[in-house]
Amino acid sequence: MPLGGGNKCGCCKKTVYFAEEVQCEGQSFHKSCFLCMVCRKNLDSTTVTVHQDEIYCKSCYGKKYGPKGYGFGGGAGTLSMDTGEALGIKPAGQASHRATNNPNPSKSAQKLGGSDACPRCGSAVYAAEKVVGGGNSWHKSCFRCAKCGKSLESTTLADKDGEIYCKGQYQISCIQGAGALAHAQ
Repeated sequence: MPLGGGNKCGCCKKTVYFAEEVQCEGQSFHKSCFLCMVCRKNLDSTTVTVHQDEIYCKSCYGKKYGPKGYGFGGGAGTLSMDTGEALGIKPAGQASHRATNNPNPSKSAQKLGGSDACPRCGSAVYAAEKVVGGGNSWHKSCFRCAKCGKSLESTTLADKDGEIYCKGQYQISCIQGAGALAHAQ
């Protein structure tokens, strides 16, 4: 024990007195300094992991030093978009966006990462939020009449030129509107 009372804190390097001391791997820490190096969560003997004189919670340690790849770091079967930059991990270079070589320009043929693209918002439509109507896949929240915004069902819609309408708006806009144009010519 050095002169002046207690050991030096492994984090702040100030003197640690007995009443406020936490020991880990032969080092002393103030209770208030015994924090994860990354997320700053309070640690105890059941949550601390040591790596080369640095202390981490188990979660941050796993993200920084654990195995990489699908199913690791976030629980089995979890896909995380966390690149680990906050942990000092350099992300792998991302491939630049490439235009599709799909010769079919129709909206229903456009795909985003293997998922259909919603014709209304352009975002990917995944199975949990997918509604099919008018020959396209839509988000449930986008599956609305293009004119009045009324929520639609596959049995209550009418489609024209890749857009969907409630039957009332379809009659007003598409049928009567087209008839009025035909008579005006």
